[in-house]
Amino acid sequence: MPLYNRLKEYRAKIGVNQQQMGKMAGVSRQTISQIERGDYSPSVTLALKIAKVFDARVEDIFWYEEEDENE
Repeated sequence: MPLYNRLKEYRAKIGVNQQQMGKMAGVSRQTISQIERGDYSPSVTLALKIAKVFDARVEDIFWYEEEDENE
């Protein structure tokens, strides 16, 4: 079940790079990069921290879609 996100879009809105975003959320630049690529799903705590940076709801930034088992 892939987790999708709009993190890069939200970062662009406030004009911060991955390094700065990492510092704001308390993680590394690499973690932010992996989240944006969909290679890493953040913990609930990290997702909440990221959402708080943008004064947004977690579900505004992150969502998942069920995979169709018939495909």
